[in-house]
Amino acid sequence: MPSQQPDTEPKIDVSRALQFTVTGMTCGSCAARVERSLNQQPGVSDVSVNYATGQVNLHVDASVKELELADAVKTAGYTLVLNDTAQREHTVSIEGMTCGSCVARVDKALSALDEVDDVRVNLATHTATFLAPLNVLDKVRQAVTTAGYTVSEIHSDGQSQTIGTVDEELGLRRMWGRRLSLVALPALLLLATMLVHDWATMTPWVRYAQLGLATGVQFYIGLPFLTEAAKRARYRSVSMDTLIALGTMSAYLYSTVQVLTGGHDLYFEAQVVVIAFLVFGRYLEARAKANAGQAMRALLELGAKQARVVRDGTESEIPVEDVRLGDILRVRPGEKIPVDGTVTDGASSVDESMLTGESVPVEKTVGDEVTAATINTYGMLTFTATAVGSDTVIARIVGLVAAAQAGKSRIQRLADQVSGVFVPTVIMIALATFIGWYTLGDDTGKALTAAVAVLIIACPCALGLATPMATMTGMGRGAQLGILIRSSAMLERSQHIDTVVFDKTGTLTTATMAVTDVDVANPSTNTTDVLAYAAAVEAHAEHPIGKAIVTAAHELGDTLAPVTNFMAHFGLGVSGTVESHNVAVGRPQFVTAEGHVLDTELSKVITRRQDAGNTVVVVGVDGNVIGTIAIADTVKTDARQAVAELHQLGMQVVMLTGDNEATARTVASALNIDTVIAGVLPDQKQAEILRLQDAGRNVAMVGDGVNDAPALVQANVGIALGSGTDVAIESADITLLGSATTLVGTAIRLARRTNRLIKQNLFWAFVYNSAAIPLAAAGRLNPMIAGAAMAMSSVSVVANSLRLRRFRG
Repeated sequence: MPSQQPDTEPKIDVSRALQFTVTGMTCGSCAARVERSLNQQPGVSDVSVNYATGQVNLHVDASVKELELADAVKTAGYTLVLNDTAQREHTVSIEGMTCGSCVARVDKALSALDEVDDVRVNLATHTATFLAPLNVLDKVRQAVTTAGYTVSEIHSDGQSQTIGTVDEELGLRRMWGRRLSLVALPALLLLATMLVHDWATMTPWVRYAQLGLATGVQFYIGLPFLTEAAKRARYRSVSMDTLIALGTMSAYLYSTVQVLTGGHDLYFEAQVVVIAFLVFGRYLEARAKANAGQAMRALLELGAKQARVVRDGTESEIPVEDVRLGDILRVRPGEKIPVDGTVTDGASSVDESMLTGESVPVEKTVGDEVTAATINTYGMLTFTATAVGSDTVIARIVGLVAAAQAGKSRIQRLADQVSGVFVPTVIMIALATFIGWYTLGDDTGKALTAAVAVLIIACPCALGLATPMATMTGMGRGAQLGILIRSSAMLERSQHIDTVVFDKTGTLTTATMAVTDVDVANPSTNTTDVLAYAAAVEAHAEHPIGKAIVTAAHELGDTLAPVTNFMAHFGLGVSGTVESHNVAVGRPQFVTAEGHVLDTELSKVITRRQDAGNTVVVVGVDGNVIGTIAIADTVKTDARQAVAELHQLGMQVVMLTGDNEATARTVASALNIDTVIAGVLPDQKQAEILRLQDAGRNVAMVGDGVNDAPALVQANVGIALGSGTDVAIESADITLLGSATTLVGTAIRLARRTNRLIKQNLFWAFVYNSAAIPLAAAGRLNPMIAGAAMAMSSVSVVANSLRLRRFRG
């Protein structure tokens, strides 16, 4: 057989040695039990437990988390003492953040801790993600508390991250909805008094009725604003709620003094209507945030709730949370697969559309991988659990998206810095406005109105929500489409991409050899005979080319004849006796050396096929070459469409491959690819990406193998196929679930659309504040109008972000 050089992927040694202390061991059998429990963990090797010292030494690969080891030892009945000084990722849920200045304050408090790195605070999800050792979590909690906020939950090392449950979001929405319904009538009644202003301000009982309504609104409806403002004051900080409380309380107290002293300069209607608008805005915001998190919750809710496990020969149903690594599970037709695993018995088709977007079920048999939340369609499957809990593919997807939502682009970091000084600046402007108006006109009412308008119109909320709301919605929509975007920084880089580089094997092609052409030596021989002889001998060889020939023969309905005297000639071909006929299949020189004559015309055919990029196998029978078989790696059915879509986006498309020039150009011609870089060794791919970048190109690299990982990292944007290796996926900025190359264009369009909406949100938030505050200070805005505008600015940012839910690609 012809020797085909496989795409060899270098093995990367990423193992590391660890040492822990285990408590609770009382004898040698305890040590043996601990050692057995650790050896059963995937990615763990060379476990050595010393009962006398209580020490455990072991090697783990990069995917193993220390908390998983602790859980395994705990299951065995002992305690593994974690290395508290090792840095790991944590996500904390923070209560009390209401605006961009809150985000800036929490960020500053956490970043000030020496042991804490890579702080990312997200207003939309009310979380902060950072890197720190376990032994500083108390300091983290204290730092957040000192800043005036509360840490409600801490998740570490990839544990499930809080996305906001349906009950929490419904509770928040109902709370603001209830306040909205209660404030509507007082607001309308006080607005009505404006139509009869003189009578309302002169009639004592009406004045006191206004005071009563305003008091109820201020101290019940507006209580959340006052409570948060008081909390900020207690910790010597300010937020958006500080502005709201100062503005509404100033109007309320001034009007109350007027009522009690017989004055007629009342601003109850402004105070109440401002609160009404703010409550309305918070209600709409709560609804919008719930919608933004809907895609992520939908992913989480896809999983099975129960699992059918076989332990000690007995089958029973248990909660999916109780499934352990190595458990044997069974799934019946129509049921969801509860955890990731490897099939050990049975055959079926599995609907993986929720994971890959492919509507056609995938055949599964012994040795195949199955994934949590996919659906078994018709057969019984028995499989071994290889990943449970937060390590399943579906949980990792949610984790990747949550991590991406927590990230910040450069422009959002600027917005957070502005928000950090925004509120104190606004308070100073409001104070200056009051002094200025009072000094110029000696009119306390006019001065108060202008100052209140400044306090109310200012809105750092819009700045704080601009990026996380768009990112949260875009990432959630991408996850629904099978696109995982890992970082906000990538959203910025995506807008400049002008070149997309594809790996060939496994990315543009199926990485499966197939027969493309069969040529015969003379009219008396047909293609079926050529395939039949070749397949009969090749059926005894383990080679991709031989398998392709056998598959082609089966597709024609051939029954393979028995073979005797079979011999495999490494790198050359195979030979044997088929029904008393002497047969040789392989390289032309091998077959002719075996005594089979190759005529000149067929030699020309071989040259033509090879020039077209095919591998050619020669079939000799009883001293004559009866035909040739051309074999090639088949192009994916959707690859041409993917390239065409990228061309429509204005991209230059490049194919980067280690294959020979002829084969590469054949594939490139079929797909209409612009540039071919062939004959590149695995360790040279990164250098080729760098060369393109040095030429001024902004490059997105699409690959699936270990040898693509350095190039994926080097590229401006790395895109990995989910059907590829874990190393490639972990190295990429975008992961496409499955192997559909058409998702490359969809991913770039989604990233660009998300980035565009972020810029729109930030632009209008900045413009709004830049224009509105001077107008308010100049006395051109009534506080009621200012309150409505402020509320709607945040709502508009959220509503604009939610447009991404309709993205279709």
